[in-house]
Amino acid sequence: MVMKKLVTTLLSSKRKPTHPLIIQNNQRFLAQTGFPGLLREYEFVVFDTELTGFNRKRDEIVAIGAVRIQGLRIICGQTFYALVRPDERFHTTSTLVHRLTPQELRGAVGLPEVLPRFVEFCGDAVLVGHYVGLDLDFLARATRRLMGGHLAAPHLDTIRLAMAYHELIHKEGREYAHRQGAYSLSGLTKKFGLPSFDAHNALQDSIQTAYLFLYLTRKLADLGLRTLNDFLSAGIKRTNLLS
Repeated sequence: MVMKKLVTTLLSSKRKPTHPLIIQNNQRFLAQTGFPGLLREYEFVVFDTELTGFNRKRDEIVAIGAVRIQGLRIICGQTFYALVRPDERFHTTSTLVHRLTPQELRGAVGLPEVLPRFVEFCGDAVLVGHYVGLDLDFLARATRRLMGGHLAAPHLDTIRLAMAYHELIHKEGREYAHRQGAYSLSGLTKKFGLPSFDAHNALQDSIQTAYLFLYLTRKLADLGLRTLNDFLSAGIKRTNLLS
């Protein structure tokens, strides 16, 4: 009965019939019985969205970028990038931040075309992002509206993994968390001496996040974290550092 209710919740939508890709995604997710395998056994999709703002009801996705990781290596030939034409209006201030012009966005395709391509690219991979909850919220809203259900996938947040690392290794987690910009993508990139890419581009930010993710997984593995379950738990347990 519980499983039946979960399936109904994942697939239900009043606006659209459930897209076959969402059905496949949900069925794969529900078939999983945990994540006991070693981290390198899983496939990851590191992604980023560019948004017109942070208001989940008013703002929109204007770009999606992603890169695939297999065997804990970035697969450079397997990337995803798409500009998205907003539904309502062109948000000038935001698009300037992202270096996107109204002309570029007018020539882009709409989210109804881009979103299924992105869901297909993700497949059954574990999703990774920097402050990934925000991106997932916008994606969930979009998939419910346009594809009739949720995109269900385990996910890891590089902010939370960085917090776990600082708490366990440097024992500076809480103090470091309150430094301005400490857990920004650029701040962590600089702190760890990682390669730097252009900011405010969804694909470049995804690659930047992928480098950060691989760095943190190596460091946390040195502390004894091995399985995907270990990393999922590490991220959850250290969320109190955000407060």
